[in-house]
Amino acid sequence: MSLRHLGRSGPACYPLGLGCMGMSDFYGPADRGESLATIHAALDAGINVLDTGDFYGMGHNELLIAEALRGRARDAVIMSVKFGAQRDPSGGWVGYDARPAAVKTALAYTLKRLNTDYVDIYRPARLDPQVPIEDTVGAIADMVTAGYVRAIGLSEVGSETVRRAAQVHPICDLQMEYSLLSRGLEKSLLGTCRELGIGVTAYGVLSRGLISDHWGRTKLTPRDFRSHAPRFQGANAERNREILEPLRALARSRNATMAQIAIAWVLSRGDDIVPLIGARKRETLRESLGALAITLSSAELETLDKVFPEGVAAGARYAEPQMAHLDSERQ
Repeated sequence: MSLRHLGRSGPACYPLGLGCMGMSDFYGPADRGESLATIHAALDAGINVLDTGDFYGMGHNELLIAEALRGRARDAVIMSVKFGAQRDPSGGWVGYDARPAAVKTALAYTLKRLNTDYVDIYRPARLDPQVPIEDTVGAIADMVTAGYVRAIGLSEVGSETVRRAAQVHPICDLQMEYSLLSRGLEKSLLGTCRELGIGVTAYGVLSRGLISDHWGRTKLTPRDFRSHAPRFQGANAERNREILEPLRALARSRNATMAQIAIAWVLSRGDDIVPLIGARKRETLRESLGALAITLSSAELETLDKVFPEGVAAGARYAEPQMAHLDSERQ
């Protein structure tokens, strides 16, 4: 399997990464044993990027990953960590903090929870509107010099912010939602990243499960992010099911699943893009890995582009308060 590089300054990695968030937060209860088994299965399959955030389960996700990695070679794993999102004891959101001192404090706790001497990629989860990106990236750069961080990434920021950050220190990748239903990356950000030699780690490639054959059987709990996400509500949900029918038909014609075609599409967008698979179970992981065997024809890609143009999805990616924090929406 050919490896992909996360930009000119980042590491080489397997074509798919594992997003571990759902094992601790946002999608309802997860089974600890199955989560650990899924991480092990991903690593055994060759996946080497494990993506997490220090606010996923308020540290739980990092502790889970540390447990899963016991006995494994540290240099065989690329740990990608987001920081900055602030939460209260009930799990509520109370803002962002990307001041230089906060950067270094958050990293100290992350290193302790992950039981490691360094993080491979460290990134602010969102742009802190009170802190210039130069200050935040400069603080991470200090940690690179000190050996605690190997590379710097960004998440959900616009082109201007990417350019300003790259003037301070090389940026290895930009983490952005990217799928058949979320193509905002293509407006200008993807071009900016390619101009500057920055890779993309694409999350939400299945639009949080909406682009899959499993969605109709999913029962949402109050703690599930999707229970209040616009695309999963009422008329929006019905409209999005209709939109996905051509994808379902293509999947049948290829003897594949909708999810596999959707992942294969993201893989086809460039060797500088690494989809993050949010699998919480080994069964889902196996399905996702099957996408690597699918090469979409030029005719199929053209059809998908026509059926799923930017803005086709009904409903925003996040609820309005969360959308307001996305610098990437102001690209």
